Amino acid sequence: MAGSEAQVAPIEIRQLFHLPEFEDVLQLQKTIWSFADIELLPLRFLVVVSKVGGHVFGAYDGGVMIGFCFAIPGIKPDGTPYLHSHMLGVMPEYRNAQVGRRLKLRQREDAVARGIALMEWTFDPLELKNANLNIEKLGAIVRRYARNQYGTTSSPLHGGLPTDRCVAEWWIDSPRVRALLDGAPAVPVAAHRERIAYPADIASIREQDNPRAREIQEANAKKFIDAFSRGLAVTGFERSATEGTYLLEPWQ
Repeated sequence: MAGSEAQVAPIEIRQLFHLPEFEDVLQLQKTIWSFADIELLPLRFLVVVSKVGGHVFGAYDGGVMIGFCFAIPGIKPDGTPYLHSHMLGVMPEYRNAQVGRRLKLRQREDAVARGIALMEWTFDPLELKNANLNIEKLGAIVRRYARNQYGTTSSPLHGGLPTDRCVAEWWIDSPRVRALLDGAPAVPVAAHRERIAYPADIASIREQDNPRAREIQEANAKKFIDAFSRGLAVTGFERSATEGTYLLEPWQ
């Protein structure tokens, strides 16, 4: 059941442990991204994820899985444990029903219960709706930019472009995140110093004018990398009829 952005679909979110459930995850990878078989994350991997400190969640409409996410455990160089949320996908007809947000919140619930303070994931900065969710709705910040993180894929969603990615840091029990999840605006550390903008129709540009999309991607990659090298972080995101804009400020 699809809905408007203000509605919440009557979807059940549950943790997955069994092979038939992981088979549904595999099928959704094919359906959502149209990956070649070699690019699919196999059942064996999901089994391991569910047993070594990660988690796998599915979103169901009735008995049908319509979305999923999973995270793998990680350790920072200083020994701090965290979760890397590697993949989240939702069927196209459900993408305005807040299913992705609910999956993320279920991941947060599990992490908080286990005393894990940080969750990270990568996202395509050209995906403006996703950026808005990550930054404005969930409270993630961005301080790293990875060029061509996964190589060029067969997915038409990636448009043949290098898979440049922003790295989202979600400090899941921080005052910033708690405030946003409670419906209050986050309090910025300082006035936003810089802005990095994409055309609001970047998805259409990627589909219809690939060279131009690549030019925009490369120009903004340089801006992100330069800003992060100077100690700035993405802490806000604005959307208008013409642009999606990342807002950056100093971060300690």
